[in-house]
Amino acid sequence: MIIRDPVHGDITVNEELRQLLDTSALQRLRGIKQTGTAHFVYPGCVHTRFEHSLGTLHMAARILDQLAAGGHAAAVAPHRRAVEAAALVHDISHVPYGHTFEDERALFGRHDRPERFQAALSADSELGDVLDRLGLREPVLAILGGRPQAAGLPAWTAQIVSGAIDADLLDYLRRDAYFSGIRQTYDERVVSYFALADGELVMALARHGLDRPDARSEIMHLLRLRYFLTERLYLHHTKIAAGAMVSRAVELACERGLREGDLGRLTDETLLLALEGYDVDGDIGWLIGSLRRRCLVKRAYAVRAAADLPEELMRCADPAVRRRHERALAATLGLPEHQVMIYCPRRSSFKEAAVPVLTSVGRTLLDAPSSPAAGEVAALKRQYEDLWTFYVFVPQERRLEALRVCEEHFGRTSDYRPPGGDEP
Repeated sequence: MIIRDPVHGDITVNEELRQLLDTSALQRLRGIKQTGTAHFVYPGCVHTRFEHSLGTLHMAARILDQLAAGGHAAAVAPHRRAVEAAALVHDISHVPYGHTFEDERALFGRHDRPERFQAALSADSELGDVLDRLGLREPVLAILGGRPQAAGLPAWTAQIVSGAIDADLLDYLRRDAYFSGIRQTYDERVVSYFALADGELVMALARHGLDRPDARSEIMHLLRLRYFLTERLYLHHTKIAAGAMVSRAVELACERGLREGDLGRLTDETLLLALEGYDVDGDIGWLIGSLRRRCLVKRAYAVRAAADLPEELMRCADPAVRRRHERALAATLGLPEHQVMIYCPRRSSFKEAAVPVLTSVGRTLLDAPSSPAAGEVAALKRQYEDLWTFYVFVPQERRLEALRVCEEHFGRTSDYRPPGGDEP
């Protein structure tokens, strides 16, 4: 079967993969937007995890082809089926707005925990049954769980699907840029740098004994694109505000009986409908209704990354501490608790910077002190870390008052001053 994709063109899906694709679990991903609430900022960002799964499969196949062409055909052939199947189902454990709940608000654990994959691919599930019949369930679970050796597979099989630079990254960078309208991409040649060294996946930055500055600069361009999309798309303040509203509704629903496991069968839209069923005092109704009308809360207070951040402010990354401060601010402002939202993500690492590379002197990491790219990578990592921002969101008409209250409450002057008019 050939599927036309707007990003990669034609994607070939063989009969085994088609059987996986036709399961209800894979089809559910059609209803989960890849970039969560980003469509409130970039209306074209309505692409889904289903499309991304196909794109990840395509890029995994291209990496496998490159490894085979580079002299590793005998090593690649026995594991191709497992790697391609793992690439196709790698997002199967995602819940709607998953990164918002997991990374930004810390309501639930990560979607890529081994137990989440075990539940999604259980032997009594439709998808697990298909994988069992194909003899692929255990190898795919081992790859997705980051322990390929447990199934007798080499380390590189997992690194193609989940590594520093992998098939997942190579698809979502292009896809997210394309659908957001951000005109940035990377050069096709980057795929030609994939190689194997001592059973590990590396980017080959040398040829015929000479280091290749052009290859190194293309890898750096890829990392800059990752930073650029983080700055412009993934951490856009309006996307974060919309995500905080969905997350607050989920928090309220969890207090009334919703369980994390319930989200695994839902899509973006069915989640919103399910949340409305937990509306008791009109609070969830206000959040979901406002979201549907794009009547979003606004940032009233913001503090950027700095060395002198108050300890109590940083502790708001803990959901229990965050809720305590949200209640206190709401009481001072005389607002309902559900209309005050704090955003305080944990400091994230720029894991893509630790790219395994093969140079003229052997295998190392792109960000190793001896690497010619070490200075560039270190500067980019600092820029990435400096994107961290603490926000307090409230309804539009109360944000000037909330600014004063937050500065007094946290003992830190806001780096952001709300304008007099509306913000986008």
